[in-house]
Amino acid sequence: MIATQYKGNKNFAVIDKEIEEPKDDEVRIKVAYSGVCGTDVHIYHGMMDKRVSIPQTIGHEMSGVIDAVGKNVTNFKAGEKVVVRPLDDRKVKPSDKGFNHICEDLKFIGIDSPGSMQQYWNVPAFVLHKLKPETDLKLAALIEPLSVATHDVRRSGLVKGETAVVLGGGPIGMLVAMVAKEVGAQVIISEVNPTRIKMAKDLGFDAVNPTEVDLVAYVKSKTDNKRADVIFEVAGVQPALDIMCEVAGIRGRILMVAIHGDKKPVDLFKFFWKELSLIGARVYEKEDYEKSIELITENKLPFEAMITDVQPLSKIQQVFENIDKNPSGMKVLMDCSL
Repeated sequence: MIATQYKGNKNFAVIDKEIEEPKDDEVRIKVAYSGVCGTDVHIYHGMMDKRVSIPQTIGHEMSGVIDAVGKNVTNFKAGEKVVVRPLDDRKVKPSDKGFNHICEDLKFIGIDSPGSMQQYWNVPAFVLHKLKPETDLKLAALIEPLSVATHDVRRSGLVKGETAVVLGGGPIGMLVAMVAKEVGAQVIISEVNPTRIKMAKDLGFDAVNPTEVDLVAYVKSKTDNKRADVIFEVAGVQPALDIMCEVAGIRGRILMVAIHGDKKPVDLFKFFWKELSLIGARVYEKEDYEKSIELITENKLPFEAMITDVQPLSKIQQVFENIDKNPSGMKVLMDCSL
């Protein structure tokens, strides 16, 4: 079979590899599609070399069909469509308080262990979620990032009739906006990239460039001066941190979606003055995956627009090089059948 390996120093290899039998508690998946995540791009840039065992097959956004099952696996069978929730929580302990998705010794499959950018992939059965037979496998490759969005919206407590401002219109920001709109909220996207602004508007979203428009004044004009009920900080840059407290209304909730690797200044006075809440959100839980599977299977949201390119595994090096050249793109899928 064909498999890909990150070799370090912005290099990938395409190799021929033996198809392995699944262990007793594993399943073997014939991978259909594997999406390229921002984390994968960080790996490509060498930013996670201390964590990733080189050479490593990466990838965790995927869809596929079960090809074989281990002898102890009874709740899955060959031929079933599945996705993987890539969280290995086998070292959970009482101090984790039952929150397996953020347990202290959590391992992320596709980063800390081999991932989905290969034709066949063996994984523990407990990480699988079944899909319905009619689920589109190409769209199903979006379930993992969509689950980030469903988790974010659920953590925020967003309800119908509220106003949500999404700071950052990249892939996760756009999915957050879709889920927020599905809840029934008024959604405003703040994004500086003109291509992404156009895409957001084409998809029916209210989108503005905060370097050209006074975002606070704009949100006030859309909310009878109340400002936003919920702010999703997805951009991960200082200007977003500066504006999030300004655009929040009284008792607004700020959801920290972006990963900030170092300490950043935040106007804590605004938290006192308006009784704001800052809420952390990391990956997803089982119910978020089930919600995402439901949304993808129904396919009532413009998910197809999120997929901006599909390439065979053999082109993995070019795919990552092109992502660097085209930061406006949304989701690139690797077709693992080719």
